[in-house]
Amino acid sequence: MKGTLYGVGVGPGDPKMMTYLAVETIENCPVLAIPAEGKDSAVSYKIANGLMKNLDEKEALNLVTPMTKDQDVLNAAYNKCAEMIIEKLEEGKDVAYLTLGDPTIYSTYIYIHRIVKEKGYNVEIINGIPSFCAVSAKLGDSLVDRSEQLHVIPSTYDIEDALEYPGTKILMKAASKINVVKQKVQEKGLEGKMIENCGMDSEIIHNSVEEIPEKASYYSIVVLKEEKND
Repeated sequence: MKGTLYGVGVGPGDPKMMTYLAVETIENCPVLAIPAEGKDSAVSYKIANGLMKNLDEKEALNLVTPMTKDQDVLNAAYNKCAEMIIEKLEEGKDVAYLTLGDPTIYSTYIYIHRIVKEKGYNVEIINGIPSFCAVSAKLGDSLVDRSEQLHVIPSTYDIEDALEYPGTKILMKAASKINVVKQKVQEKGLEGKMIENCGMDSEIIHNSVEEIPEKASYYSIVVLKEEKND
């Protein structure tokens, strides 16, 4: 019998935010797929390892994908990762791919998931707590009320038009263009807050747009909310 690939969301940073299902799935899989050059470089592995015992005893696949927008380069990397996983599935081993936050939100995993699924193998997604939900909880307020809209925006692309959307705007992956993001947000006269590394030991909260630094962690999320009149 062939194995199953599980895309496991380990949550935003605090190991205690992992779901029971995520922990159970990881425990039951003999192979871990780690999206990094090694365990020491994988934030998702460190999160799981902070809660679970004996992870080092499991077989590990180090799956590296480059930080680029070149689609040909990315596709080649995704296919190579999928091949490494399929090799284990063919041996009848279940594989747990550890991914930060939730696998369905701007996750590298989903591209590998689709390739493996297309080739006829069983795949499942184990959802995790999304990072922006953890950020909102840490800031002590809701993301949206009543009829307000919620927009999740990848900040590595042009965000100018998206900043005009009504309701709450979540700017993800903002760090690489943080100066541009901050400038455009200020030009629009929007108010917001940012958290770096939410739930991790290195967590930093910036309570206004003005406080956002010139350099920020890769795991930075900006929340822009409209003023409430009630």
